[in-house]
Amino acid sequence: MRIGFVGLGSMGAPMAERLAVAGHRLVVVDADPAAAERVAAATGARLGKTPREAGEACDLLITMLPDSAVVEEVLFGSDGAVAAMPARSVVVEMSSGVPSATVAMAARTAELWIDMIDAPVSGGVPRARTGELTIMVGGPESVLERVRPVLDVLGAGVRHTGDVGSAHAMKALNNLASAGGFLIGLEVLLIGKRFGLAPETVVEVLDSSTGMTNSTRRKFRQFVLSGTYDSGFGLDLMVKDLAIAMGIARDTSTSAPFSALCAELWTAAARVTGPGHDHTEMARFSELLAGDTLVRAD
Repeated sequence: MRIGFVGLGSMGAPMAERLAVAGHRLVVVDADPAAAERVAAATGARLGKTPREAGEACDLLITMLPDSAVVEEVLFGSDGAVAAMPARSVVVEMSSGVPSATVAMAARTAELWIDMIDAPVSGGVPRARTGELTIMVGGPESVLERVRPVLDVLGAGVRHTGDVGSAHAMKALNNLASAGGFLIGLEVLLIGKRFGLAPETVVEVLDSSTGMTNSTRRKFRQFVLSGTYDSGFGLDLMVKDLAIAMGIARDTSTSAPFSALCAELWTAAARVTGPGHDHTEMARFSELLAGDTLVRAD
């Protein structure tokens, strides 16, 4: 297929590379020209300068961007992609967006006979590289089936969640659950260490017991106890997703006190650490609160 791909950050770049290897013809665009040049050089994709160039004559346009405001600018701005896209082409919005904003954008694209679905992902950079992402899809099943061959290159599991916007809601709620598991797991590690248990032992036992989570399996050993803090997913992005999840809670009048506290703690961590940090550096904030450390000093 002819694919325009806008957004070549830590997740978007390996996703675009997989699509190119699978034989799809790509036009790649990023706000950072160097990022687009790297992907173009590595894959043979055509380098575009504006979103409009990515939208011209494409079968589908993939957006993998920081937030809904950026997506709206890419689609409908002065050099936006949608104005150049042919009728019956598809926008596949793979960012972590605000559900209500996604619904509004889908209504605008429909007026131009362009279909739009939301298809956010879970799995992080490692699974983006291997094509094993979980992909949540909101929108008509008929549109999903049209783009499924592309999504199957990127993910090992495609889950249809309902109408447009539902996948973005599901992604935010997934990250709320992930953030809560990560935070409680950190506190368990710190309590265990203070008691005298080695953090590595705690992770090993949790990972083979009922306390097992994605964090015990894929994060604590790899990014926290190693001291690398380089999972590829930003702390600021986690805070953004938690804000979306809490907005959904408010809109549905759902009492969620534990979730609210979780979001508050992540927001506080982002303020203390500042911008540009990996979300696994939440461990440093938990250490600060506990007055202890998990990583041994060499």
